[in-house]
Amino acid sequence: MELRVGNASCENGSVISLYCSSQEVLCQIVGGLSHEVPNSTTFDSWQERIRKNYGFYIGLGLAFVSSFLIGGSVILKKKGLLRLVATGATRAVDGGYGYLKDSMWWAGFLTMAAGEVANFGAYAFAPATVVTPLGALSVLISAILSSYFLGERLNLLGKLGCVVCVVGSTVMVIHAPEEEKINTVVEMASKLKDTGFIVFAVLLLVSCLILIFIIAPRYGQRNILIYITICSVIGAFSVTAVKGLGITIKNFFQGLPVVRHPLPYILSLILALSLSTQVNFLNRALDVFNTSLVFPIYYVFFTMVVVTSSVILFKEWYSMSAVDIMGTLSGFATIILGVFMLHAFKDLEVSWANLPHTHRNPTPSPAPEPTVIRLEDKNVLVDNIELSSTPSPVEKPKVFIIRS
Repeated sequence: MELRVGNASCENGSVISLYCSSQEVLCQIVGGLSHEVPNSTTFDSWQERIRKNYGFYIGLGLAFVSSFLIGGSVILKKKGLLRLVATGATRAVDGGYGYLKDSMWWAGFLTMAAGEVANFGAYAFAPATVVTPLGALSVLISAILSSYFLGERLNLLGKLGCVVCVVGSTVMVIHAPEEEKINTVVEMASKLKDTGFIVFAVLLLVSCLILIFIIAPRYGQRNILIYITICSVIGAFSVTAVKGLGITIKNFFQGLPVVRHPLPYILSLILALSLSTQVNFLNRALDVFNTSLVFPIYYVFFTMVVVTSSVILFKEWYSMSAVDIMGTLSGFATIILGVFMLHAFKDLEVSWANLPHTHRNPTPSPAPEPTVIRLEDKNVLVDNIELSSTPSPVEKPKVFIIRS
């Protein structure tokens, strides 16, 4: 390779000719040359090394923290709504916003916000199909706390359901899919322009509008699935926005010009609208229905919608083997079974004490001893004669005629 400089010095605007065999390449210098290594080079390489080696585990840790915070926040918000009902104010299901003045509700809201921030970070490090199913832990936390603070008892089948949820989450983590590498905002924008995702998003938006303005005013207070379906469908947009904003933040610290791109501002608007809608309808569901019933159903619906959206948008399952696909589906089915056990049998009195005990050789019960009446016991003898002579209310009285 031969280097020829067109100008006398290598300053801005200078043209450099590079010759390699018979090919010639012209390069123009647009910035000053410096032999100093930028201070951020070591930091960037250290940051990338941490992300490459421990990024998945950081995402899992943030997902666990998010589950604990979100599971506890539901209890605090429910307590605030119950205090609102006790004061006689307009309930959330009737369009009231008195809960905004309650400190307990705000404590739950801030706790949920902290959980969503941790969830935000988890989506930035781990695939969405791993982070979302780990929300089963928040179901477990809310079920345990509701039995202590809301008087909702958790029987033996409920405890087994919690264990099954944890097992299903572990199986999904073991068979986690490899995330498609989307490193820039431009790549995220190209994914959002995909025809399949646009059709999917339009269908979700139309169905959500029908539920909000037509079905919810008529059947929302009688059917628990109405409000929960609205929250779950809106959740697909919020998760997509969180994923895109996470990529935007990483690009910002890498020095890329993301401020000039319109996508971060669009995603921020979508996130604000989706979160406010989710909070509104989740409060309505908690105000009318039982907490131990609302949250698990919401988790199952939310997970199904988000996983479907992730498959369509990020195509995270396309690189998985058949074993990993079956493992992931089996783990998710196990989670759904655990949630079903947790709440379908919540009203049954099932515990270790009242379980039927079987013995291989049961001991026969002793035969009752015969009653012996002595002739000296005149009073007992007279009582027995009177009882035996009393006609039964079912049988007709017998008539005896004595002829002399």
